[in-house]
Amino acid sequence: MSERSKMRRAQRDAKQEKQAKKVINWIFGVLIVLALIFLIVAMSMQS
Repeated sequence: MSERSKMRRAQRDAKQEKQAKKVINWIFGVLIVLALIFLIVAMSMQS
C-alpha cells in the first residue's frame, strides 16, 4: 500500500471514530432527556 493511501485510511478512520463518538453522545443525551420526562410524568400522576 502506498503512503498516500495509508494516510487517507488513517484520516478516514479518525473521522469515523469522531462521528461514532458524536452519535453515542447524542444517544445518551436523548436517553437522559427521556428519563427526566418519564420522572416528571410519573410524579405528576402520583399527586
